Amino acid sequence: MTTNLPVTTGHQLGRRSWAEPWKIKMVEPLRVTSPDQREHALAEAGYNTFLLRSDDVYIDLLTDSGTSAMSDRQWAGLLLGDESYAGSRNFYQLEEAVRSAYGYQHVVPTHQGRGAEHLISQVAIRPGQYVPGNMYFTTTRAHQELAGGVFEDVIIDEAHDPESEHPFKGNVDIARLERLIAREGAKNIAYVSLAGTVNMAGGQPVSMECVRAVRALCDRHGIRVFLDATRMVENAFFIQEREPGYAGKTIAEILREFCSYTDGAWMSAKKDSLVNIGGWLALNDRDLFEEARNLVVVYEGLHTYGGLAGRDMQAMAIGIAESLQEDHVRARIGQVRYLGDLLARAGVPFVRPVGGHAVFLDARRFYPHLSQDVFPAQTLAAELYLDSGVRSMERGVVSAGRDPATGEHHYPRLELTRLTIPRRVYTQAHMDIVAESVQAVYEQRESAKGLVMTYEPRYLRFFQARFDRL
Repeated sequence: MTTNLPVTTGHQLGRRSWAEPWKIKMVEPLRVTSPDQREHALAEAGYNTFLLRSDDVYIDLLTDSGTSAMSDRQWAGLLLGDESYAGSRNFYQLEEAVRSAYGYQHVVPTHQGRGAEHLISQVAIRPGQYVPGNMYFTTTRAHQELAGGVFEDVIIDEAHDPESEHPFKGNVDIARLERLIAREGAKNIAYVSLAGTVNMAGGQPVSMECVRAVRALCDRHGIRVFLDATRMVENAFFIQEREPGYAGKTIAEILREFCSYTDGAWMSAKKDSLVNIGGWLALNDRDLFEEARNLVVVYEGLHTYGGLAGRDMQAMAIGIAESLQEDHVRARIGQVRYLGDLLARAGVPFVRPVGGHAVFLDARRFYPHLSQDVFPAQTLAAELYLDSGVRSMERGVVSAGRDPATGEHHYPRLELTRLTIPRRVYTQAHMDIVAESVQAVYEQRESAKGLVMTYEPRYLRFFQARFDRL
């Protein structure tokens, strides 16, 4: 594969080059497939990249969830797993790690973030209550709606504009939140669902000023604030970089302060915490914690393992500490920005500014001739795989699902294809190949015809839906 992309050097940028703060100790061979093989594999998968076999993928940018490379210390920690059914020492190590890094008092382990979303939805939402949030996330909203909640988006307008350079596009629109409280009454607000580095907006962060304002408003009305802390380490980096008064603070200090303005959090440790499985729910309210700790026994496992092996909790505790290392965070986000820089030089449209975990291609501007009814973001993911074997994922109308009341498609303003970078897995050379492939697909964009959905599951359809070419 050839490219016309310019070569970027440290000298050209006016700074010294940088490299990843780790060295490679073990490698996993990758399989390069032919165009015919990829065409067959994608047709078998119903043009849904989630249904591809991993053996048919060259560079896997489907997700950063559970796909990170663990460190030598984490692998060593697996050998220290205490697999006792009750009271595993690894739970207490995890509990202390969460308390130290995030500041919450009570910890319930879960098999992954989805388990924690389910628990908080079941214990904190009464049917008919509203759950305002700074843009929906697929699984979070699904659990809130299954518990009888009504999600309402209260994110700022800039979040829906892929070309806006607002530094904190994940911020809550405080006036919009106030109007919702006035309209429905505080007792009909279950809690504010606040997410750091908002995924569906392109990995966009929330400012410290914003979370303080949310806290103050909710205190006046007696409303709880719960945090999706899945990528809060990355959010802390953006606060350190962009918000006045935080340049001299560490990532760890910023994270603790941010969490202090919330009443609890759920976490998919498969992202920031550098593990392949695991999550937790942490709460400050003892009574709510007792409800969640009781419910986890029904759905996940005893409250000292929550569906996890002891070795998984040990690796998670170590990963929490490693996730806060300044060099690691800079390198992690630096690689995402490197890919964004290459695509910008090629004139490819994507969400700006580049977020913490992925580059989100703007499928609306990529394929202006395709309506959302023919799934342009899903089409782009399919075309990218056909070109090079790079696997990405759709974040548009398919992910948005249907309105539970009307059955009609949700039509989000953002129609995105996500190139998600796993942590500590790929090199800059892999990012060069990805950029070349995106550019090649962009050059052929006018020939795209779109897709038709041939199978639609009831819940979270983007995982298992099937398509065919128009």
